[in-house]
Amino acid sequence: MAGKRISTIKVISIVVSLLLALFILVQIICVVTHTTFPALITSITSKEMQFAIELSLITSVASTILCIIISIPSAYALARYDFFGKNLISTMLDAPLALPPLVAGVGLLILFGTTSFGKALAEASIVFVFTPLGIIIAQFFVNVPFMFRIMRGTFQGINPRYEHVAKTLGCTDAKAFWRVTLPLAKNGLLAGSIITWSKGIGEFGGALMVAGATRMKTETLPISLYLNMSCGELDLAIAAATILILISLGSLFIFERYGGFARVF
Repeated sequence: MAGKRISTIKVISIVVSLLLALFILVQIICVVTHTTFPALITSITSKEMQFAIELSLITSVASTILCIIISIPSAYALARYDFFGKNLISTMLDAPLALPPLVAGVGLLILFGTTSFGKALAEASIVFVFTPLGIIIAQFFVNVPFMFRIMRGTFQGINPRYEHVAKTLGCTDAKAFWRVTLPLAKNGLLAGSIITWSKGIGEFGGALMVAGATRMKTETLPISLYLNMSCGELDLAIAAATILILISLGSLFIFERYGGFARVF
């Protein structure tokens, strides 16, 4: 009987993807169901967890704003112009993606803690080592490539003819960028901001090396998770993990919804 043959590769690939999705789902379920709902609410409303949530929000928003300010002109330059050293600059801007966060943290700790540059900043009362500022700079360094790559992909997907038309109508390069290109890049900007913020709020390794892990001082949600797991305070650790999971899932949904052609890789 002639009929459609079932593709072996199709079946295998679908089964593998389902197994992987199931594996990830099981991990999430294991975390969020490990404690009772009343215990989870009690942990989330505790003074320590409230501090960790507040510090995480402040530092992640600050680092995301820095990422946006730096990434937009950098991504636009690499998407629109050809210049000497372009490939090298692009590689260096992507380098934090390949560096382990702990290594990035060590580099930042040395830069701001032992060099004359770091000491000069400290004398000016701008201290990064073992302070919340260290968390911000660590989040920025580790996560700026995500914003950069998303914005570069967004700008590359916008036809330069729109800018040329705007210039023929009397716009300068700057006006064409602000009035035409940037509004067209709004979805990529939103998606990049959300995913960068989500990555920032979950940053651990780099922030740990630069800012340390001090309760009620440099205790973000990931640091709180680490400290409470180390001390056996499982309910508080699960609360921090649950909040991070919800943030990650919400951010991923928004990124997929509004990212369009913008992708990290």
